[in-house]
Amino acid sequence: MVKETKFYDILSVSPDASEAELKKAYRKMALKYHPDKNPDAGDKFKEISRAYEVLSDQQKRETYDRFGEEGLENGGGASGVSPEDLFSHLFGGLGGGRRGQSSGPRHGKDMAHTLKVSLNDLYKGKTTKLALNKSVLCDKCDGKGTKSGNSTTCPGCKGQGTKFQFRQIGPMLQQIQQVCSDCRGEGEIIKEKDRCKGCSGKKIVQERKVLEVHIDPGMKDGQQIKFTGEGDQAPDVIPGDVIIVLEEKEHPKFKRKGDDLYTDVKIPLVTALTGGEVAIEHLDNRFILIKLHAGEVISPGELKVIQEEGMPQYRGSSSYGNLILKFEIEFPPSNWCQPAQLAKLASLLPPKQALPDLTGRDVDEYEPIPYDANSHSSDRGGRGGATAMDEDYEERPNVQCASQ
Repeated sequence: MVKETKFYDILSVSPDASEAELKKAYRKMALKYHPDKNPDAGDKFKEISRAYEVLSDQQKRETYDRFGEEGLENGGGASGVSPEDLFSHLFGGLGGGRRGQSSGPRHGKDMAHTLKVSLNDLYKGKTTKLALNKSVLCDKCDGKGTKSGNSTTCPGCKGQGTKFQFRQIGPMLQQIQQVCSDCRGEGEIIKEKDRCKGCSGKKIVQERKVLEVHIDPGMKDGQQIKFTGEGDQAPDVIPGDVIIVLEEKEHPKFKRKGDDLYTDVKIPLVTALTGGEVAIEHLDNRFILIKLHAGEVISPGELKVIQEEGMPQYRGSSSYGNLILKFEIEFPPSNWCQPAQLAKLASLLPPKQALPDLTGRDVDEYEPIPYDANSHSSDRGGRGGATAMDEDYEERPNVQCASQ
């Protein structure tokens, strides 16, 4: 007795149908409900294919007969075979490969490498070389692994590279997939005497590959440069891509935000007050002369913009971003001139800030000293470093100790 007959009913066969009867029933129904012939029967075609996929596999059929469709799900019975591949396997065409594999060669993995570049290189552009090791098909055996070019399908896994084992867990049957120990997952057996000496039967060898990486002006941090098909090679595998990821190194003078460049410009106080010129070296080693007009006062931290002197736009128009200047004023040291000169300077500058009327007000006069973070901690108390106990005592001078 079988637990359920759903899959048998879909194929219109009895639970004791032979393999030939199953195949005949599937052929008949698959041709009738194939989407190419019956576009509205896509779901029906999937049901037919699923039923035949299970019942045509002896191990899956036994699991289904004992535990039903639920047992297949819990036991890992789904193989991932598409209905089209199953149809092609019986009727010919591209799907006639190994069971469980999609038609055509599979794609290999992409390989990513980080390339550190300077901001100068991203501004001007550069061509650099990157060496890497990759797997390539052995040229002595053309990736066959044998001298004769022949190999034997592994009888242990029937060329699948994996084996299935069933394990009983209570009322459930669990299916476990393992790498075939006979062929080590290769799916084929190569005789020791027939092994290629170039690759020792591994079909691939290691090769050093040098790639020319073209960094175009305006490229950005994190941008990718792709080398199609330069990934590792393997038999029946379409090589993946090599992807170069740019990593921008920090620049000592310039910072980039989008297509704009930012830089700090130090100017002396006299230039900030009276104007003048200052030169800065750009990323392409040319100098930019900045002119500050007389009478224009530059404040500390003030920003100014030089248009079209930022980063070039990547593969866009010939336009550039902007260069943003942040001015830092260099003040002269203390006692840099005589008192008479200071008086003359004071007469030229805007008048000093007037004091408020202090008549009749309590005034404490101080001469500030240079600040030292180590000796002026915020937890040292109040005025002059006095503690809370000192202040409390000064506020009540008439309090005396009680005497016996």
